[in-house]
Amino acid sequence: MKITFVQTGGTIDKDYPKSTKGWAFEIDTPAVERIIPKLNPTFDYEIISVLKKDSMEITDDDRLLLRGRCDTLDCDKIIITHGTDTMGDTASALMNIERKTVVITGAMRPERFSNSDADINLGMAIAAVQTLDQGVYICMHGRVIPAEKVDRNMQT
Repeated sequence: MKITFVQTGGTIDKDYPKSTKGWAFEIDTPAVERIIPKLNPTFDYEIISVLKKDSMEITDDDRLLLRGRCDTLDCDKIIITHGTDTMGDTASALMNIERKTVVITGAMRPERFSNSDADINLGMAIAAVQTLDQGVYICMHGRVIPAEKVDRNMQT
C-alpha cells in the first residue's frame, strides 16, 4: 500500500521566518517530512509539494491545479495537508475525483510548535485514508467528515 502526501501549505507547514527582521511565518518544507519518520511507517509513501500558501491565498485556479495533480497520481490514497480556513472549499472542489480516497488535514498550530495538533491530525488522516471508501474527506480534531457534509464554523 502506498500513500501520497500532498503539501498545499497552511498553518501545519508554517515556520519562523528565515530572513532577518522577518515578522510573518513562512511556509517551507512539508511538516509530513518531520512527522512520518516518528511513526516508523510500514507503508510506502511519497511527499509532493503542489502549493506553499496560506489557505486564504489559495485561488480557484490553485484548486484546479491541485485537482489535476490528484487526478494524475497513480496512487489511490492521497492525504493533502492544507490550511484550515478554506479546506472546506478545497474539499468541495475535489469532491468528484474518481477511484481515489482523498483525506484533507491540517493543524491549528504549526507542526514546529510543541503543542501542535499536527501529529494527531496527520496520524488520524493516515488511518482514515486506509479504511474509508473512495471519496473526499476532512480529518481534524478527532473527526472524519465527508466533503459533502463539511460546514465550517468560523466561531470555533
